Parts: sequence; structure tokens; C-alpha cells
Amino acid sequence: MTATTTVTPNAVLRVPPASPAAYFGASLAFHADVSDVASALAADGDPGFVVIDTRSTASWDQGHVPGAVHLPTALIAEQAGQLLDRTVPVVTYCWGPGCNGATRAALALVELGFQVKEMLGGFEYWAREGFAYETWEGSARRDADPLTAPVDSDNCGC
Repeated sequence: MTATTTVTPNAVLRVPPASPAAYFGASLAFHADVSDVASALAADGDPGFVVIDTRSTASWDQGHVPGAVHLPTALIAEQAGQLLDRTVPVVTYCWGPGCNGATRAALALVELGFQVKEMLGGFEYWAREGFAYETWEGSARRDADPLTAPVDSDNCGC
């Protein structure tokens, strides 16, 4: 009788890749990236959504997406009904991928009946990709970080 060798897959493949498109479609239903948000905001006309900065006033003053509404997560229950239209989708953001503030804000808004997407990358990637932002002193912009955005192109092509 021969022994059967069982090969344990590496950590990446221990759980097989998803086969249905439902997961990826759902991910896109819940998330938008900074490049897509910036493109929609820069286009002529109404983008069809409002951007919400969920951070503190000090963070907002340091830099925020132009045209965003400042609504810290702690104030959503109290102020969202006066500041936002429930028929207009909301895109939340916080500092960046190491922060789940935008997710907490999205949950609070969904619980109040709003349609919500979370902007992946948050303000960090907005600035790192070279998009203009507002500070308490006025407009600012950084050079695009070549690790996050192409230097010689308007978009990454994805």
C-alpha cells in the first residue's frame, strides 16, 4: 500500500479564489477609488453623488477633497439629515487605507437610509495621486507618487 501525500497549499491558495462574479460586483457596489471619484468630480455636470469627509475639524483643515462636505463620523446621527439628501448617493472617506473611519461613517449613514460607497485610499491616496485639495490656507497639490499613480499619464489604465 502506498502512502498518499497531501500537499497543503500556501496561505494565498488555502482558500480557493472566488469563482462567481458576485463578490467582485458587490465590492464595486460598495467601493470607489480616488481616481474614479476625482474623474467624476472633474467632469462637467453633477457627478450624481456627494463626497463626505468623516474626519475631525483639525484633519479637514489640514486637507480635504474640494467640494466635499465635512461631516465627522461622531456627528452623522445628529447632522446627516440636515446636510444630505437621502436620494443622492454618498461617498465617504477618512485618512487612508490604515483607517476604518470611512467604513464606520458608511455604516452610520446606511443605518440612516443613505446609499453609500467608501472611497478606497482615503485622503492619503487622493493627495498621493496628485489631485488638488483644499486646506485652511487655500488650494494645494503634491506631485503624484510614482508608486500610486503614473507620472506621465492622466490615469493608470485600469
